[in-house]
Amino acid sequence: MEDIKQLFKQYCKEAILDIEMIPQSGGDRVYFRLKTATGSFIATSNYNVKENEAFLYFSEQFKKAWCPVPEIYIVNENKTIYLQQDMGDTSLLDILEVEGHSGHVYSLFQKSLLALANLQVSGDKALDYNYCITSNAFGKQAILSDLLYFKYYFLDTLKIPYDKEKLVLEFETFSTSLFNAEHKYFMFRDFQSRNIIVKNDAVYFIDYQGGMKGAVQYDVASLLWQAKAGLSDEWKTNLLHYYIICLETILQQPVDKTRFEAEYNGYVLIRLLQVLGAYGFRGLFERKAHFLTSIPLALQNLQRFILDNKMTVGLPELERLLHLIVTADVVKKFQPVKATAETPLIVQVNSFSFIKSGYPKDETSNGGGFVFDMRSILNPGRIEEYKKLTGRDKPVKDYLEQQTKMPEFLSSVYAITDISVEDYIARGFENLTISFGCTGGQHRSVYAADAVARHLRNKYGVKIQLNHIEQKIAETKG
Repeated sequence: MEDIKQLFKQYCKEAILDIEMIPQSGGDRVYFRLKTATGSFIATSNYNVKENEAFLYFSEQFKKAWCPVPEIYIVNENKTIYLQQDMGDTSLLDILEVEGHSGHVYSLFQKSLLALANLQVSGDKALDYNYCITSNAFGKQAILSDLLYFKYYFLDTLKIPYDKEKLVLEFETFSTSLFNAEHKYFMFRDFQSRNIIVKNDAVYFIDYQGGMKGAVQYDVASLLWQAKAGLSDEWKTNLLHYYIICLETILQQPVDKTRFEAEYNGYVLIRLLQVLGAYGFRGLFERKAHFLTSIPLALQNLQRFILDNKMTVGLPELERLLHLIVTADVVKKFQPVKATAETPLIVQVNSFSFIKSGYPKDETSNGGGFVFDMRSILNPGRIEEYKKLTGRDKPVKDYLEQQTKMPEFLSSVYAITDISVEDYIARGFENLTISFGCTGGQHRSVYAADAVARHLRNKYGVKIQLNHIEQKIAETKG
C-alpha cells in the first residue's frame, strides 16, 4: 500500500482521499481504486513481472492503433506496480444481467465485435510477440495443451472409463486441423463480457495480457459462447455474421464465410473445453466456490453446442465422451443442494471472545458443529485507529482482506462447512452451529462470521441466525 502511494505521488501531487481494493478475479493481480478530489485511478500490484511487461507493452501498441484500452500513466522501477486509467467498473456482463437481451445490449455486443476486429488486425501490425507470457502463438501445441488441460483437470475427475491413447490421438488430429485455420492475427485469449468495460456507452477492453498470435475465430467464440451471457442462437448467428462484415471491412478483402464458420465451430469447442478445464482447476483443485458453481452452466453450454453442431473431423472417442459428460447425472454432481421453504435446517453463526465470554453455549439438541480460532490472523485491534471499530467497518474489512491471510483462511472454512451444510440439508437435520472466536470478539471473528453467513445464504439459500455475542453485550451495556 505504501509503495502504491509513493508511486502515485511521483505521478500526481493531488492527495489521495480514498483507496479501495477491487475484488480479485482468477489471476494473482490485485487492483486498487485511488480517488482524489478531481478523479480516480487504478493501481495494479502483481509480482509476475513477465505478465506485467506483456500487459504494458500490448497496451502501448494498442493505443497507437486507436484501440479502446486503458492508458498507462506510470510504472515502478521493479515493474510490479503500475498506475492506469480508470474506466469504471461496469462491464458488459453487468449491463446484460440488468437489462437482459435488449436492443441496447445487442448494440454493445456489436460495438465490442467491431473494436475487437480492429484490435486483432491493427494491433497485430509490428507487434513483437516475444512479449507473450507463454507461447507467442496459439499453434498446434497450444491447442493441444488446452485439450489436455480439459482432460486432466475436468474429464479425469469424473472417473469415466475411456481409451486414453485413442483420445490423445484424436486431440492431435483436432489440433492439426485447427492449426491450419486462416486469418491469424492478435488473439485476445480471454475475450468475454466481463473483460469489456462500458463507459458512456463506449466499450473498453481489459485483461488481454495473455494474448498471442492466433486465429481470430477464437475470440469471437469466447464472447458469443460465454455461458453466463446465455445468448440465443439467433443472436450468436447474427453477431457472427456482423463480425465477419467488420473483419472484411478492416482487411479490405472478402472472407470465405463457409470455411470461416467451419473453423469458428472448431474454436467454439476448444474454448468450451478450455473453460471446463479452468473451472475444474480453480474449483476442484483450488476449491474456489465461484468456479465450482460455474461448472453446471459450462456443461449446459457445451450440451447446446454438441446437439446443434457436428465435428468437422472424425473424433469418435471425444464425441462419445462429450455426450456422456453433459448428461443430467453429471451436471447434477456440480449443482449445490438448495434449501427450500420446507428445509428445517437453521445454521447458527456466532462470533465471540475467548477472553470475555468464552465458548458460546449450545442451545440445540444435537450439539457438535464447528469452532474456528481466528487468533492466527493479524489483529486489527492492536492498531490504534481500529480499536473502536468492528469487523463490519470498511477500514477493518480492508485491512483484513489486504494485509492478512483472512481470504485464505475463509476459503478453507468454506470448503469444510459446505460439506456439512449439504449433508444436513439432504438428511433433514435441523441445526448446525458455526462459531468464530478471537481475542476480543470485535474484529476478526465478526468479519469471519459475517462472511460465512453471507456465503452459506448465497450458495444454499439456507436459514441463518447470525449472533455477534460481544456486540450484543456491548449494546446492552450501552
